[in-house]
Amino acid sequence: MDLQLTGRKAVITGGSKGIGKAIARALASEGVDVALIARSVGPLEQTAQEISSEFGTRAVPISGDTGDDSSVKRFISSAAEDLGGIDILVNNAARPGGQGPVPRLADMTDELFNEDMNVKVMGYLRCAREAAPHMVSAGWGRIINISGLAARSSGTTIGSMRNIAVAAMTKNLADELGPSGINVTVVHPGLTRTEATPAVISSRAEAEGRSEEEIEAQMAEGNSVRRIIDASDIANIVAFLASPLSVAISGDAIAAGGGVGRAIHY
Repeated sequence: MDLQLTGRKAVITGGSKGIGKAIARALASEGVDVALIARSVGPLEQTAQEISSEFGTRAVPISGDTGDDSSVKRFISSAAEDLGGIDILVNNAARPGGQGPVPRLADMTDELFNEDMNVKVMGYLRCAREAAPHMVSAGWGRIINISGLAARSSGTTIGSMRNIAVAAMTKNLADELGPSGINVTVVHPGLTRTEATPAVISSRAEAEGRSEEEIEAQMAEGNSVRRIIDASDIANIVAFLASPLSVAISGDAIAAGGGVGRAIHY
């Protein structure tokens, strides 16, 4: 299937590693020029070089912090100038979930809450606010927000709150921007294999006195397909949502955890 993405311009926050890197690779493989945003310059430049070398498209590394308003203004402006416009925004920069103990009520501080919400919720909103005018002027665009399945279950209070907030933001932006040709969607990954996963499995195996194979099998039991979903699986969904072929999907959430939970969503 031709996703009709050749020549499009995309900004991916949190694009130097993990799901963000996988998304950048998937879009580049479809002929999209990408601007990768992250705070750490070294991994950012390395990822950009890898993508440019492999796919022959432009991959521009831009250091930036979505938690800082002036930084967002700067990197979105720089991306638009370097790429010659912005057609696609993938909001992905956020504190990763599921890699450490979940804080209990007594451990939830103002600082912990505010940092999480500032980076993931307000950060996504900042990026959308700055990127949307470029899409409006072109009469077409796609904004894809990477959230998480904590929006649909309990177990991590701040994680659920931030992900639900992203879903609410998505629908509101979709309604406002839809008449200008811009679709806005949210993708909810569950447990996803990234570069960090082997260390997590190894740590759990050592702590529990079991093999890594046993730990991975146990982790995979949490979904219907009985395997850990890979970052590239999420990226394939995002690539479709970023394309003109996804016009019928806007304001809605796509669960991408391989069938997590027993609830029926309709």
